[in-house]
Amino acid sequence: MRVLPGSNPSTRELAKAIEDAAVEALRKAVIYLPPDVKEALHRAYIEEDNEAAKAQLKAILDNVELAEKLGKPICQDTGLVIFYVKAGYRFPGLDVIEEALVNATRRATKEVPLRPNTVNPFTGKNPGDNTGRFVPYIHWEIIDGDDLEFTVVPKGGGSEAVAMLRMPPPGRGVAGVKEAVIDAVLKAGAKPCPPTIVGVGIGGGADIATTLAKKAACLRKLGTKNLDPYLAKLEEELYKAINELGIGAMGMGGKHTVLGVHIEYAHRHPATYPVAIVFQCWAARRASAIVKSDGSYNVYQ
Repeated sequence: MRVLPGSNPSTRELAKAIEDAAVEALRKAVIYLPPDVKEALHRAYIEEDNEAAKAQLKAILDNVELAEKLGKPICQDTGLVIFYVKAGYRFPGLDVIEEALVNATRRATKEVPLRPNTVNPFTGKNPGDNTGRFVPYIHWEIIDGDDLEFTVVPKGGGSEAVAMLRMPPPGRGVAGVKEAVIDAVLKAGAKPCPPTIVGVGIGGGADIATTLAKKAACLRKLGTKNLDPYLAKLEEELYKAINELGIGAMGMGGKHTVLGVHIEYAHRHPATYPVAIVFQCWAARRASAIVKSDGSYNVYQ
């Protein structure tokens, strides 16, 4: 944690604190897997009895250890940068947050370094600094308080490419959800670099379901139970069913196609039943920061 001189930092000092915190969070996210993810991968390795799958899990764990030792990114695909921001409405630097996060992304691209991953969808031009139209993408949430909290997720392209949005007939209910999820996993196969975390967003509209699914896949810690007992049971049922498919680590078979299934939902329109499925690869990278109104900050995973 760093504290700026004095208890009332200038806007410029506050912007610099946000930027520094975001650079540190990005560096931590792409180099160090969060403890819950590492623990899940270790457990999968211990439990696996398929020789080919076990070898893949061993290679993943060796890769994680080497990244930490060398201080280099876990994966060559350092993702599209997404910030999930919770800003206290009394935080004195609301007007500088976006600019600070963009500047942090540019800095981290050079300093970590990150692979430049943003390209114009029409021209293919890459600005070379992981920024562009609407990127880094910022999810805003205004909350009570005078602190700034954010989590950065460098989302890899391979696992993103197999995301799905389905609109099963509303009359199918939960059976339609189960079918959509299992079908998405089967079609994804080894492409999202399993074992993955599967996020499922249900209800709302197409955009709402997809946002909920991505947050469930990327932000919720492995090993945590859904607060809704019904959904907790459904998550466990889908987790077991998916792992019985035999896709396994990197598509080599075995017990562990997913490390977790996380479900979130919103109330829906009677005529629609959106189901979004988002995959997070085994390199489930994330890091968070809290920036205080006095300019001090703490980065953690």
